[in-house]
Amino acid sequence: MNKQATFRTMSIACALGLASQVAADDQDIQGVALNIDTSSVTVSGLSSGGYMATQFHLAHSEYVDGSALIGTGPYYCGQNDIGTALAQCVNKTSEFLSLDVLQEKVASYQSKGLLAKQSTHKNDKVWILHGQNDDKVNRKAADMLAAQYSAWIEAENLVYISDKPFAHHFPTLASGHECSISQAPFIGNCDYDAAGEFLSHLYSDLKDKSRESADSLATQIIEFEQSELGGEYASDLADTGYAFVPSGCAQGQACKVHVSFHGCNQFADAVGREYVENTGLNVWAQSNNILVLYPQTKKSLFMPLNPQGCWDWWGYTSEDYANKKGEQIMAVHTMIQNLSKLVISG
Repeated sequence: MNKQATFRTMSIACALGLASQVAADDQDIQGVALNIDTSSVTVSGLSSGGYMATQFHLAHSEYVDGSALIGTGPYYCGQNDIGTALAQCVNKTSEFLSLDVLQEKVASYQSKGLLAKQSTHKNDKVWILHGQNDDKVNRKAADMLAAQYSAWIEAENLVYISDKPFAHHFPTLASGHECSISQAPFIGNCDYDAAGEFLSHLYSDLKDKSRESADSLATQIIEFEQSELGGEYASDLADTGYAFVPSGCAQGQACKVHVSFHGCNQFADAVGREYVENTGLNVWAQSNNILVLYPQTKKSLFMPLNPQGCWDWWGYTSEDYANKKGEQIMAVHTMIQNLSKLVISG
């Protein structure tokens, strides 16, 4: 393969019984199988994606070693009820939010094997950000998320930032809309590199970011059928997911994995590839051989009702939404395990 790999939209094949030869641009092109290390994965998310990142972290902390959570609240905040979720987890707290109730749920799930054992995440690293101008998720919810993790992990491994004048979005150095506004695509031009900040915390050996632009790196984003990688569990997700593949990974070098969960109204059908291309994650991933998986939800005006394309943090898929049996958690877990079966053509 050339030093500069050529990435083509949909130029991947899932080697689930398929040949290692893939078709792209109507020609057969020899592919390179990805060399993926799934033994130490990190996750991040904004808003509903932050809730899902926490749920996924606790479900699979046997291999998830860290999480970065932006504009979100505590585990099981919605308590399997949309009314409860709206009353205490978003922009108001008309009901009392009890940390004890949430922690009891975690302990119950752990005792049943529905979450990973607490011992598997006590040394993990967690980075939490809540903007002072966030008008979508209240500060109390973010404080409670930090309180949860402070009970689970070592103090030096927890970073909680709450003194920045950010709205409800993913803060970046120069991409997106005005920093004080919470609006689509929920990426803020804040002169602040959230991606770099949290990756530096999650990875002790992080190298400096690539000098390549986000636009040039966009050619290294591939699309895949989520049902092929996620199996039957992906039935309520969007048809198409995305992954940023660093050039080193495309050449067969060993590659780490980071999963980034978008927020509500931030899925690709709503904002195109804004979240996939412009959060600042990819420039760091390029120089550090980190494949970034961007799974995608979709909106639904019917059952299961999800009109804003959120990740499930209140129970619209099933009562098991927040544990290992949750369909979305199982889908993303299966995608991660199948990443090495992708073949990149170049």
